[in-house]
Amino acid sequence: MTNIMKAAVLHEPKDLRVDNVPVPEIKEDEVLIQVKACGICGTDPHIFNGHFPAPTPLILGHEFVGVVAEVGKDVQNIKVGDRATADINISCGTCYFCRMGQKLFCKDIVQLGVHVNGAFAEYIKAPGANVYVLPEEMTWEEGAYIEPLACAIRGQDRANITMGSTVAIIGAGPMGLVHALLSKLNGASNIIISELNQSRIKKARELGIDHVIDASEQDPIHVVKQLTDGRGADFVIEAVGSIPTYKQAFEMVRRGGTLVTYGAAPANATMELKPFDIYSKELTIVGSYAGTYDTWVKAIQLISSKRFKPMDIITKSIPLDQVVEGIQEAIHNKDTIKIVVKTEN
Repeated sequence: MTNIMKAAVLHEPKDLRVDNVPVPEIKEDEVLIQVKACGICGTDPHIFNGHFPAPTPLILGHEFVGVVAEVGKDVQNIKVGDRATADINISCGTCYFCRMGQKLFCKDIVQLGVHVNGAFAEYIKAPGANVYVLPEEMTWEEGAYIEPLACAIRGQDRANITMGSTVAIIGAGPMGLVHALLSKLNGASNIIISELNQSRIKKARELGIDHVIDASEQDPIHVVKQLTDGRGADFVIEAVGSIPTYKQAFEMVRRGGTLVTYGAAPANATMELKPFDIYSKELTIVGSYAGTYDTWVKAIQLISSKRFKPMDIITKSIPLDQVVEGIQEAIHNKDTIKIVVKTEN
């Protein structure tokens, strides 16, 4: 194996280049994975633009799958040649939160492709404890969707979507569509999704979402109220990350309902709330920002069983050499829903 690889390195905001860099050297408890595919996440454009705090230089990319190329001597149950992915969240393992099973709150947590080098590269290293071995029949594109699916499953679990419920989702992007499909699997009887972009509206209809609102022509709050006898939805999932749509979400949820804050708003964005509304309506508000532990297992099982089909959402695949153009497309062309970067031709 050569000691040099190609990787998309962010040198500073808006300066992303495919460079030749050293292949990562693994420690005794780590695994080296030859990357086969890595999805472009909504976080990647934020990091690219400097809107999300991240160190530089940094190899971006965290929705990855590949083949195990090297295994540290202390790693068990993983061998060279295994198809694999890895939980991107690396925590200390010993603090209060880690021992409570809440490693996402570890003060020392780092994420692959966000705080340390990621997978828009020919190779990536990860702790052996974070690596999941995948079934042979899973395609590279399917494997690259495990991380975002794990994140969405956590949001669904945090909300506790119930059978027969009405779920309203704001945003028909790659994560909003996933939430719509997962809500159906969780037994929701009425799924509503609102979106401005016509290509995403078309995709939502193709996927059989019960009610698709064209927010350029209709007031989503009014339509949701109409569809629920004036009550509002039992569950509302904000999957855009903007203040106007978060305000919509608070208006859409019924008394006693649950609001899932899933879309990543800018870190310094603020909005006004009336505490009395939360109090008097007995609203439940839950946050969800990353997959962890069991949600990775659930994501692998859902994709393996074909109950969730990533190819229904993936728009296109591109080679690693075009990753800069891919991120630009993700920023500027909302007709594109999901791009997967592949290191193989």
